[in-house]
Amino acid sequence: MRRLAALVAVVVLLSGLTACSTGERVDLGGDSSGNLIAAIAGEPDQLDPHKTSAYFSFEVLENVFDTLVEPDANLEMKPALAQSWEVSPDQLTWTFHLRRGVTFHDGSPFTADDVVYSYRRIIDEQLTNVDKFSAVTDVSAPNADTVVIRLKQPTPNLLTNIGGFKGMAIVSRRNVEDGQISTHPIGTGPFSFSGQKSGDSITLKANPSYWGTAPKISGVTFRFISEPTTALSALQAGEVDWTDSIPPQRVAQLRDDDSIHLAVTPSNDYWYLALNEARTPWNDVRVRQAIAYGIDRDAIVAATSYGTAAANQLAIPKGNPWYTAYDRYSYDIDKAGGLLREAGVTDTDLDMLVTSEYPETVTAAQVIADNLAPLGITVNIRTVDFATWLDEQNTGHFDMLMMGWLGNIDPDDFYYAQHHTDGTSNAQKFTDPEVDQLLDGGRVETNRQARADLYARAATIIADQISYIYLYNPSVIQAWSTGLTGFESRRDGAIRFRTTTLDRGQTS
Repeated sequence: MRRLAALVAVVVLLSGLTACSTGERVDLGGDSSGNLIAAIAGEPDQLDPHKTSAYFSFEVLENVFDTLVEPDANLEMKPALAQSWEVSPDQLTWTFHLRRGVTFHDGSPFTADDVVYSYRRIIDEQLTNVDKFSAVTDVSAPNADTVVIRLKQPTPNLLTNIGGFKGMAIVSRRNVEDGQISTHPIGTGPFSFSGQKSGDSITLKANPSYWGTAPKISGVTFRFISEPTTALSALQAGEVDWTDSIPPQRVAQLRDDDSIHLAVTPSNDYWYLALNEARTPWNDVRVRQAIAYGIDRDAIVAATSYGTAAANQLAIPKGNPWYTAYDRYSYDIDKAGGLLREAGVTDTDLDMLVTSEYPETVTAAQVIADNLAPLGITVNIRTVDFATWLDEQNTGHFDMLMMGWLGNIDPDDFYYAQHHTDGTSNAQKFTDPEVDQLLDGGRVETNRQARADLYARAATIIADQISYIYLYNPSVIQAWSTGLTGFESRRDGAIRFRTTTLDRGQTS
């Protein structure tokens, strides 16, 4: 999850979290007391960008690591560690020319060998984002400043694959081999890792040798505050400078609050339900469709987002050039009941996996439990911390779960890993030969319209067959103090503090 994801009324506080006290700024000691204080809703599970799939991790890692290319504010891929590139006429060889003089945070030089090592690590160890390299046949470094990627087939989204998010970061071989990358990561980014207090915070310090414009702030301290109202109160009290943990029910009121800056940015993210098709009766498409008809999307959107999100039955939001219209699953209890009877399913229990670190899932689960009760389905809501949620998802220990995918750009990001039979994030165990063929085709089709047609067909089948029950596209909601300038709220949810300045004397 990029995000990751992703992505109010009932929140279970994380064990061991320390909330900010009213009226005083948290002092973490050392050289961090002048840092920008950012409140995020949960603690990263780890800090190895090639292994984590947690959005909380990427909020931090966005500022520590770089990729060869990276998305700008319009999600167009631009130079980063690679300053230029060219593609062969047959679209099978991409040559990247690297920036010179770049160093890792430990002072070691960045070279093409680091790129080869990073990509080979993901490929050889079959790490989280290995599917991004499915078309790659070779990665080589003819010299210290050049990387050549060879493909078995045209790959129109290669730039998005290698630069869309920090899961494709260029890492230090020494940092990996000494076993420190998951707890003390070393990158080339605008901030370097300084320290971590378990259950409380992670501190970064500015990298004065950053290849881009060096940060103007001394560092960033990410505090873990799971309760949105606590994070907002801390912001309003001047205890933190920035947060993306905002109670959606407060958004309308906050629009008129001139003591903070509020940003509500339409995103490419989506939230969904997934039913475990490796278990009975959820392996029957009629039962999955019954659940899709049996939930009230509008009620879920109202409860979780208070009107800040847009209900959607597919992943890609309206307004995106890859959008496909789809509205099959209206809220229809009678139709849902008929499908269950047809499938021979009467009273049954449903184990729903949610996490307190994404309160949307807890709130939605309560709505869903009420929705499905008249159908004879008893929803047992199982609320766990996010690390446990990931373990339970990966081992298939659930009937249904809710989560979000964050930071998507290319249509392949929305569908392949999640719904291809061999997708690395296909926890629901969906398989459909036609979908596999369409998604494979979308990865090689260079004609824009033909590619769009492939993804539209695949998305329709995915929804018809209920690989996911799509719920809504949320907005990115963030707020910061009036003394914080230069921060840009982004559609992909990437949290970049490299261009910010902070003058606490200007805060209200």
